[in-house]
Amino acid sequence: MPTYTAGTTAARPPRALRHVAASCAVLLAGAVLAMPTSRVAAQVPATRVASVTASDPATYAELWQAAAEAVDRGEFETDASVRSALYAKATAYARRAVALNPNDPEGHFHLSRAIGRTALALGPRDRVKLGIEVRESALAALRLAPRHPGALHVMGVWHAEIMRLNGLARTVAKAFLGGQVFGTASWNEAVRHLELAVQVEPTRLVHHLDLARIYRDVGRTADARTEYRAAINAPAFDPNDGVYRRHASEELAKLR
Repeated sequence: MPTYTAGTTAARPPRALRHVAASCAVLLAGAVLAMPTSRVAAQVPATRVASVTASDPATYAELWQAAAEAVDRGEFETDASVRSALYAKATAYARRAVALNPNDPEGHFHLSRAIGRTALALGPRDRVKLGIEVRESALAALRLAPRHPGALHVMGVWHAEIMRLNGLARTVAKAFLGGQVFGTASWNEAVRHLELAVQVEPTRLVHHLDLARIYRDVGRTADARTEYRAAINAPAFDPNDGVYRRHASEELAKLR
């Protein structure tokens, strides 16, 4: 990215547009936050996950599992410094996992989750940059496993959050923050990815919740209502499903 100085004012957006850029980056955080929790709970015992994060993971499986656990722990951590430390640790673990085994989708998927959370503590330009990396990591996972439900979810939410930005914010992100790839976003792709995630994992609460939100935003109210109810009735699976279930109930009650 270029570094703009006082001597390159022609390359800097006007003050009003810089405010829009900052708002754009805050909204973009939704694209890198609203992601499914990990599949660790279904694949390894809880005691094993705890032991992974308590020690220094070394193998590929230990690294992506540790990254997943750190993100799950950080999601509702109220202490900002602890939360940031957990996300930084998750990112480091996930990057090491991908370096060890770039040909397996789990490392790429958990890297997309971890860097998304890390983006929250950064400025507008770096948030957009990491938002782009979230997309790249999720696509890398899908190239290896086209029906990976977590990566499908990430891509669906990525498309939706970019589309939720107003036109000016998207223009500013593309012109001044290096977010040209945002021009590829569409509601159709948001729907397609989340519907496929639900098809692959029909009992996963978070897939139904984010699909309901997309249906709501594109005006498919009846479908949104169906998906909110599916989220509310889905079995508990992920560590934070209790919170997601409450969100689904609250949003369904407001749906008109």
